[in-house]
Amino acid sequence: MRNGGFDIVSAVAPTLSMVSSNTFALVHSYDLSMIPLFVLLGHISYHTGITTDIYHAARVWLKRLPGGVAMASVFGCGGFSAITGSSIACASAMGKICVPEMLRMGYDKRLATSTVAVGGTLCSLIPPSVLFIVYGIFTEMSVSRLFMAGVIPGLISLLGFLVVIYIWVKRNPEVAPVDDTILEKGERRKAAKRCWPAMLLFTIIIGGIYGGFFTATEAAAVSAFAVIVIGSIQKRLNWSQFILSIKDTCTQTTSIFFIAAGAKIFVGFVALTGMAPALVGLVEGADVSLWLLMIMIAGVYLLLGMFLDPLGIMVLTLPFLIPMVDGYGLDLIWFGVVVIKLLEISLITPPVGLNVFVIASVTKPSVAVYDIFMGVARFLVMDIVVLIAIIAFPILSLLLPNFMM
Repeated sequence: MRNGGFDIVSAVAPTLSMVSSNTFALVHSYDLSMIPLFVLLGHISYHTGITTDIYHAARVWLKRLPGGVAMASVFGCGGFSAITGSSIACASAMGKICVPEMLRMGYDKRLATSTVAVGGTLCSLIPPSVLFIVYGIFTEMSVSRLFMAGVIPGLISLLGFLVVIYIWVKRNPEVAPVDDTILEKGERRKAAKRCWPAMLLFTIIIGGIYGGFFTATEAAAVSAFAVIVIGSIQKRLNWSQFILSIKDTCTQTTSIFFIAAGAKIFVGFVALTGMAPALVGLVEGADVSLWLLMIMIAGVYLLLGMFLDPLGIMVLTLPFLIPMVDGYGLDLIWFGVVVIKLLEISLITPPVGLNVFVIASVTKPSVAVYDIFMGVARFLVMDIVVLIAIIAFPILSLLLPNFMM
């Protein structure tokens, strides 16, 4: 202070010191090192065709079901989610593979595009999820426990999407022509066998963490090394693909780190201003019930999801919500699943549903954004049902973390 006023010059040095120290500490965080490892795992898995094998196997096994290829696309996205953590990367990769194939077969464009758009959101819940990693770092929660908390809700979401497709096609059979191609003898068995690399990687990540053999960071390192070895042994990973995966990983990781650094600075600013405690006191003084609180939080996230990306929403909301939720005595692991599910929904809500625009940009022939949003609307209803179930039954999120070794 100077003469009763704020001395801007004297405040510059402490502010810059806080910015640099917070950023340095974040970038050198042990937990944050798993992000580039999981991102690299996803890119190499895509370039070597490991994630594509999951889709082809699901298509062979589900071809006789109504909308079987659409269901296979959701399964393919679920498999992609189990070995990488980026919803947008999943939507982009699977959109290039699945959507043109469904359109070629005569699938309705709304069904073909929306299934991959919503399937891509599974990367938010099914571990390893980048959003869970960021949430864990900023709330100081165990990332390993968060990963396990997302497994059951993620699988329930996947099952819900399959139910939507089944009902949609049953009511309007013309939207999904029957795949009448004849399978060769043993083709189902061969397709299933080709999925062993994906199953191995998923076992390393989930089995290793759940069994107490690895931390989440160690699981990221082991699985990234494993996919390089598998790709090399199968001769599906050449030098140019490896370099391309490294470049894509650096680009994606850099953007995540910049956002995370900004979030860390914002958290420090909120802590200094005392805004979070003031907001907590205001809510407690209003004697808001738990269900009303969760409805208000859901409303804020769904509103912000119409205009901001998931990481940006976390940056703006977590510094205020975490003290409030903690003051109510709620489990922050369970709340993390609720938050990630809300962010998952934000990826497909208009007008800025990122996954929808990603699908529109990679689909050839192109499909109007309006048509994709119209298809997505059916899945949004199921997302809301799953969200209510997660809030009403915390055991869905806490069952696996509570039994971790």
